[in-house]
Amino acid sequence: MKNITIKKSNQKVPVGKIVCVGRNYTEHAKELGNVVPEKPIVFLKPNSSLIFSGDKIVYPSFSNDMHHEVELVLLINETIKDGNLSEAENAIAGYGVGLDMTLRDVQNKLKEQGHPWTIAKGFDTSAVVSDFISKKDYALTLEEQISLSVNGDIKQNEILNKMIFPPAEIVEYLSSLMTLEKGDIIFTGTPKGVGKVKKGDNIFAEISDVAELNCKVE
Repeated sequence: MKNITIKKSNQKVPVGKIVCVGRNYTEHAKELGNVVPEKPIVFLKPNSSLIFSGDKIVYPSFSNDMHHEVELVLLINETIKDGNLSEAENAIAGYGVGLDMTLRDVQNKLKEQGHPWTIAKGFDTSAVVSDFISKKDYALTLEEQISLSVNGDIKQNEILNKMIFPPAEIVEYLSSLMTLEKGDIIFTGTPKGVGKVKKGDNIFAEISDVAELNCKVE
């Protein structure tokens, strides 16, 4: 069982589902030539894809185009099904920063064929997360800066309020589709600037005042 670590406490939360939202920043949708969605685009990653800051991201042998995508990640602290906006906000326990590593060549081929993205999104080490900060210790304003650098060069840098669907709206919508439970984590989408990484690259991701992570690609 993999566990989320809560900063400023000894609490560890077993991870349940990994739910992801795609195309949640207008400029990112445009940079990939996609239509800006009217509702969140939802996909899942398996628990086996999850690693933590300091772990190694392993480049799969079946891809030559792995991309970085930095994201705000939500931690759910209670069961919620068909919740309203207030219940959705209350179901969020804390916040972290994460990487949704994506095999862009594999994804594009799957999209052309009308197939699901699972192979491009669910490979081992494709979901990286930091420690999380409890909502009790930090009130997210969405004025925070989210950024990612590769080998010290900034590639993604945006303010969280550029999200099309903010956190509570995402949780509300997801709870209308599936039951969310304590320990589920939600990747909320990436801003513009995604790009290819190669073996040996060092990735640093940060949300100001919230969390940071470091990983190396091998």
